[in-house]
Formats: sequence, C-alpha cells, structure tokens
Amino acid sequence: MPTRDAAQRREDAAQAYDAYLASCPARQLVDRISDKWVTLVISALADGPQRYSDLSRRIAGVSQKMLTQTLRSLERDGLVSRQVTPSVPVRVDYELTPLGLTLMPLILHIKAWAECHMDKVATARQTYDATK
Repeated sequence: MPTRDAAQRREDAAQAYDAYLASCPARQLVDRISDKWVTLVISALADGPQRYSDLSRRIAGVSQKMLTQTLRSLERDGLVSRQVTPSVPVRVDYELTPLGLTLMPLILHIKAWAECHMDKVATARQTYDATK
C-alpha cells in the first residue's frame, strides 16, 4: 500500500464528511453556523473588531447569556478571536479570524437575501395561512 502524506490524509478525511449523517462533525458545524445569533454576530464583526458592549447594542434582542455563549462557541470553533487589553475597566475586543473571514461573505449574503426577500416571504406566509 502506498504511503500517503499529511495533505492527502487531510483530503481523504474531508471527503469522508457527510453532513447528512447524524454523527458527522460537519453536521454539528452546519447547526452552529445556522444559528441566528451566530449569523448576526458574524455579520456585525464584518465591520471589524468590536467590543462586547458594541455587539450587545448592535444586535437587538440578544441576551447577555446568549451573546456570551455565542462568542465562546465561535472562539472555540476558531471563527472569532478574543483580545483582552488590561486597563480599567478591562477592554475585550472580538474579531473574525482568517477562518471566520472565509465564512463572513456567505453569512452576509444570507442576511442580505433575507432582508431583500422578506416581503415576498411574508406574502407567501399570508397566502399559505389563508388556505389552512
């Protein structure tokens, strides 16, 4: 059997992912990035590094608990970095990582699509509900 280098092994592993399978790690990632708070946090960070308080003000309706959990999960997944600057009070900035930057255009397109097509979706919902 021929020897495979690290790049070939990574490629084989990547091809083995199938998000349609319940046990696939890619499915867990799809679940994570499809969360509404993740979408809004990544969209907000598209403008550059931001403090926690700025994100909290910008994303209407997000609780402190949900924002903290979302930022931690994004940091764990390598999509967001957290920079602590010692000062009084302590300054904490969040920023998209290079990996997060690769996801950001997709998220921004989904956000823009939703904003652009919401009227059509609302009309479709009314039509559907009227027939039920």
